[in-house]
Amino acid sequence: MNLAAMIDHTLLKADATEKDIVNLCHEAQKYKFATVCVNPVHVRTCAKLLHGTGIGVSAVIGFPLGATLTEIKVQEVFAVKALGAREIDMVMNIGCMKAGNWDAAARDLNRVVEAAHSCGLVVKVIIETALLTEEEKKQAAELVRTSGAEFIKTSTGFASSGATVADVQKLKAWVGAGVKVKAAGGVRTRELALQLVEAGADRLGTSASIALLTPDS
Repeated sequence: MNLAAMIDHTLLKADATEKDIVNLCHEAQKYKFATVCVNPVHVRTCAKLLHGTGIGVSAVIGFPLGATLTEIKVQEVFAVKALGAREIDMVMNIGCMKAGNWDAAARDLNRVVEAAHSCGLVVKVIIETALLTEEEKKQAAELVRTSGAEFIKTSTGFASSGATVADVQKLKAWVGAGVKVKAAGGVRTRELALQLVEAGADRLGTSASIALLTPDS
């Protein structure tokens, strides 16, 4: 298994500098990660540095709360595409889900997916599992499945907890073979990374990417 090729090498901290982003891209090239995952403001820099390397740029949308207006999420999609992104990691409207307003959550999700697909972007949908009940996770997974998004993603990494083996197993079962699972949030050791992959994760999001490649980490 080529674990590096399953990793989105991530830096989403508010205090990330241009130097930090350049270093992130250099590490991605060295270890051949799948993508770098960054805030929209850094997409242009990453796209320039990674041009021709085969390593993609993922941009977060409506991050990290999912509470951005749908129209703003859609504009973010088009903006990051123009700057060189290949994939987006968008946060669902968590407040709508918690309120049981699934129609509104679906409208928000579907419009973003439609916009992304109209310009050739792969979509990963963050449902923030730490904030949802089991039934809410299941319902969110169904919305992701029917939206046409390529991935369902566990977490932003900004909530109280992140990816768990149990959540990955359940999400994989709920979305079926047509949707991939990205495990993110708290993935800091190789042991956990391998457990998540065994549970069904197709992609891992982590800022501890290099440590995951070390056998004794």
